[in-house]
Amino acid sequence: MGEDIEKTEKMTAALKKAGIRVTRQRIALLAVLADADDHPDAEELHQRAKVLEPSVSLATVYRTLSVLEHEGVVHRHAFEGGGARFETTHEAHHDHILDVDTGEVVEFQSDKIEQLQEEIARELGYEVVHHRLELYCRKKTKKL
Repeated sequence: MGEDIEKTEKMTAALKKAGIRVTRQRIALLAVLADADDHPDAEELHQRAKVLEPSVSLATVYRTLSVLEHEGVVHRHAFEGGGARFETTHEAHHDHILDVDTGEVVEFQSDKIEQLQEEIARELGYEVVHHRLELYCRKKTKKL
């Protein structure tokens, strides 16, 4: 609960910094974003925010997400085979597995992968400044 409040405050500050009014509709959207433990698209966020504030428009959702992304407090993910999905930047770095059958997005973190990426970049004369790893997977079926 405290983490959600911190996320909401960070997003509210970003909107104010960008000169955007923090309306009831935007407060509802921020609450939904802060509470999301998945990677919803704009339409899913719109539907969730309407439960809290029925007057929220899809246009407000898109405009607000654009500002929050520009301010660096929301990540926009453009996973293959689907529209943009969103998550707050408050979480520690992680990578994603996308289930190609269900569309489920699973977050994971692997020190081994992080170390290997650093090692490969270093061997090639580079320093990693940013990376994103997306694995498109299918659950294995048990053999009888």
